[in-house]
Amino acid sequence: MAAVEHIHDTTALQDSATFRAAREIGYGSLAGMISKVFEHPFDLTKVRLQSQVLDTSARFSGPIDCLVKTWKFEGVRGLYRGLPAPIAGAMAENASLFLAYNEFQSLIQKVAEHDPNAELPMSQLALAAAGAGAVTSFILTPIELVKCKMQVQMLVDPALRVGPLPGPIAVFMSTIRSTGIRGLWRGHTGTFIRETGGTAAWFGTKEYIARILLDRRLQKEGLTRATAKNTDLLPWESAVSGACAGAAFNFVLFPADTVKSAMQTEDELRRPIPNQAPQPKATFLGTFKAMYRAQGIRGLYAGCGITVARSIPSSAIIFLTYDGLKKHFG
Repeated sequence: MAAVEHIHDTTALQDSATFRAAREIGYGSLAGMISKVFEHPFDLTKVRLQSQVLDTSARFSGPIDCLVKTWKFEGVRGLYRGLPAPIAGAMAENASLFLAYNEFQSLIQKVAEHDPNAELPMSQLALAAAGAGAVTSFILTPIELVKCKMQVQMLVDPALRVGPLPGPIAVFMSTIRSTGIRGLWRGHTGTFIRETGGTAAWFGTKEYIARILLDRRLQKEGLTRATAKNTDLLPWESAVSGACAGAAFNFVLFPADTVKSAMQTEDELRRPIPNQAPQPKATFLGTFKAMYRAQGIRGLYAGCGITVARSIPSSAIIFLTYDGLKKHFG
């Protein structure tokens, strides 16, 4: 009898874990997809500004100039060039981020023998977030590589173009043919640094601001989190804490993202000179040094302003959507 009950308990736990994972994947995917549609034109601007740091002459004088010229010469379609890849990326990124973040929290609770219902301290939440970012970077790098290549397609010299501009599948397959499977992870060092540190800042800032806002509201009501029956965030609290998190994520390790974008678009924008021996593939450190020599700190932060500006509403949308879904559906 005891053995049967143990089997039922184990099955129930497995079902609960499976449901929790499916829920995190679903909520994260939807939140990421909605935010990406909003932010894509600004992300395209960021990538184009980052990719011109090593050029001898700049195509764009700044983010507004880039947006205006893209709209003028490429229209709405140009502003959303490469959108399928980041939509898939946003769904995969946010699904894996939220899932891994919750799983790392559960692991830390078990290892540290915390009460499962108690809040983790901020240092351990940051550790869980960093782990989630590290895991996600491996999923995200190939998707971002395709996205970046597509976002600079119209910047390639027209004389060097052959046929119509390739779509995401064609870019993906072309990369495999020319560089092999390993080539899909070109620039991964930058993605890994950005996602590991940036995600720690993202979730950490969101949790920190959310706790402050929640405690202030409960204090006005004469309650604490221990005495309040409902400690769910209000929609505006989710949005404000998410907005702060978005700014923190993008500013903290932005140079790593700049180097990553330059490496991933090198084949399109800095093609080898005919009859010249091929140069060795650039490394993360080598590209970082070259960009610093070319434009200093300013070059490493190319596109940072517009990225932080768009990440504030975008991240607010992500957490507003995620927290709202979790509140209403569990």
